[in-house]
Amino acid sequence: MTAGREVAARVGPSGVWLAALAELPAADALGVVREIEKLGYRSLWIGESPAHKEVFTHAGLLLAGTARMVVGTGIATIWGRDATATDAAAQTLGEAYPGRFVLGLGASHAEAGRGQGHHRPLTALREYLDALDTHPYRGPVPGVAVPRVVAALRPRMQELARDRADGGLTFFAPPSHTTAMRDRIGPAAFLGVEQAVVVDPDPATARAIARAHVATRLRLRNYVAHLHALGYPEGDLAGHGSDRLVDDLVAWGDAEAVGARVRKHLAAGADHVAVHPLTAAADVSERILDQLRLLAPVLVATPART
Repeated sequence: MTAGREVAARVGPSGVWLAALAELPAADALGVVREIEKLGYRSLWIGESPAHKEVFTHAGLLLAGTARMVVGTGIATIWGRDATATDAAAQTLGEAYPGRFVLGLGASHAEAGRGQGHHRPLTALREYLDALDTHPYRGPVPGVAVPRVVAALRPRMQELARDRADGGLTFFAPPSHTTAMRDRIGPAAFLGVEQAVVVDPDPATARAIARAHVATRLRLRNYVAHLHALGYPEGDLAGHGSDRLVDDLVAWGDAEAVGARVRKHLAAGADHVAVHPLTAAADVSERILDQLRLLAPVLVATPART
């Protein structure tokens, strides 16, 4: 079995992507994640930004507070620390929690505010992977190797994920992007997809929440370029995004409608789809859990990609 296939088996066909955990106190975040684990979800992806929790420390807290959950960084930005620090953090978590940590890396975007060389993200990520490969780590070695996956929206990043990592992660992308990426990276590499969701059958309510999410990404140049490359015209990207764009990027409706979008990604070649519940409610943690409870009967038993 290739490393990419091992990652797919480890995280399962469906999981959860929760950016909101970075905004919660540790005790509240642990309560949310323990409930997610009880619901049967096998994996959780967390991100980082300059204004939120440090991602490896956060991953360690969540791993320590759960029994079986696989935690992945989705993603740890290469601008946040040098490769030596990243390797040491990943190896530490991998050794302490065998088979339960996945290292997701990426170049993030210029608006992340790190003040570094975002004008050459592909070169920077390639050089970072070179440094990871040559770093002489001498601490306790994990009994199960820590997988490495790379955030990859555009073709050359996808090729880097195929050639220099165990696979790739996508964010803010429709199933057509999943199809094209699988064709490019081949059958052996891991392909994980973030899918934003709103479990609410009311079109007005669901689209309002979804559109707020889409609008924040339309302010970021890399996502705009990504959507243009997928063929969306300027009209779809104007303002807070057209209904077509919002519906393509955010799955909304009842649990079965959201489950259908997850299955569409899997049929398009994804190994793993991490649902990202969106909410406009003040009690973010409870609204997230409400959605994941509704989705669990549909997603937890989802069959893997064949």
